[in-house]
Amino acid sequence: MTFYIAGLGLNEESLTKEIIEVINKSSKVYIETYTVEYPYDLKVFEKSIGKKLLSLDRGAVESEKFLEEAKKKEVTLLVYGSPLFATTHYSLILKCIKEKIPYKVLQNASIKDAVGAIGLQIYKYGKTTSMPTWNTVKNHQPDSFMEIIKENINNKSHTLLLIDIGLGFEDSLRQIKESFDKHGVNEKVVVCSRMGTKEEKMYYGMIEELIEKEVKNPYCYVIPAPEESIHFMEKEALEMIKV
Repeated sequence: MTFYIAGLGLNEESLTKEIIEVINKSSKVYIETYTVEYPYDLKVFEKSIGKKLLSLDRGAVESEKFLEEAKKKEVTLLVYGSPLFATTHYSLILKCIKEKIPYKVLQNASIKDAVGAIGLQIYKYGKTTSMPTWNTVKNHQPDSFMEIIKENINNKSHTLLLIDIGLGFEDSLRQIKESFDKHGVNEKVVVCSRMGTKEEKMYYGMIEELIEKEVKNPYCYVIPAPEESIHFMEKEALEMIKV
């Protein structure tokens, strides 16, 4: 028997023929729901593939209990985007190796592929980082992501900034603005909304210029390298989406 971990890609039409075949032959099909807010209705998606989807939150995935089922039957875990983007997901592969559970990884596109649509050269991206939701009541406002952003800026690299699930667009802008001000960063950013879907949107500008734009989940930010260090074609691409 086998454990399959399959990437869903970025929209409901991204399933490959191989992934569909695996879903159809699996005794159980799980779907991970804690790393992203899906850009489509999962109930509708469930009907379209004709298979019951069992939702897993972070605790259920990290418990790895469902891997025990793969010792006796075909089990599939569906993950938005690329199947091994998160460290938690790769830990499942390590578990399979240690316990000699047969497994197969079925790849698909991730947000790292989709941001290529901005026009910034992919090989010039630096470290990826993420911004959590702040708790202003408890004055818990972690901004360690700024260290990565500043490092990338110093290295003349672009930054992909992922957003914590549940963090609204306006709140994320406020957090970025406060963090930029605190750390002396004054850069334009790109906000990317529903990349890889029919509702894909990209906007480039200063933080205060983006507030009026319609941005839907899931979304992320890209902080381009300093303007003087980027290629003329990258500059042209940014001009095309400038607000």
